[in-house]
Amino acid sequence: MSAADVRFDAVVLAGGRSSRLGGIPKAGLVLGGRTLLERCCAALAGAQRLVVVGPEPEPGTRRHLAGRPSFVREEPPFAGPAAAVVAGFGTITDPAPWCAVMACDMPRVDELLTVLLEASRQDGRASLVPVDGGRDQPLAALYRSEDLGLAIDSVLARGAVENISMRNLLASVRTRVVPVPPGVTHDVDTPEDARELGIDVP
Repeated sequence: MSAADVRFDAVVLAGGRSSRLGGIPKAGLVLGGRTLLERCCAALAGAQRLVVVGPEPEPGTRRHLAGRPSFVREEPPFAGPAAAVVAGFGTITDPAPWCAVMACDMPRVDELLTVLLEASRQDGRASLVPVDGGRDQPLAALYRSEDLGLAIDSVLARGAVENISMRNLLASVRTRVVPVPPGVTHDVDTPEDARELGIDVP
């Protein structure tokens, strides 16, 4: 079995406040003629189910998104990335063995996904969290769907998920770190980040 044969779903996080970008939605930033959300959906188009957690796109732009994504919002909106993961995963019925959880603002997400899918083929016993520049990246990871679902059920049983941390959400999930090429998980938090990645900020 090759990495291309790995069955996975995908949850894309695209609904943050972008406060360090002055409120400019990261999903709509443009690189190489495509928005970051378009690039992310294209990279994840092989997913069994592709769910974007964030605002519905403007009329007429949805057709540009590969993978036929569905859209959902975390409750309440801006309740944090863990709440967004819960909302997105909760819409997936009959999940694939793996679930990619990806922030929408990583221009090299296609390279990242290739590395993670190959790692899953080599060892499928633990969820896979990339390490880039010495930092774990839980919002750029490939999770075992069964383990992620159990973790979400456990958190929901204890109450609301608003503003809980990813660390708390994933406390029961067994993970393995996967070294990735430097810069593969670089994202856009500030105008300086955008300029370094060749992205124009309005």
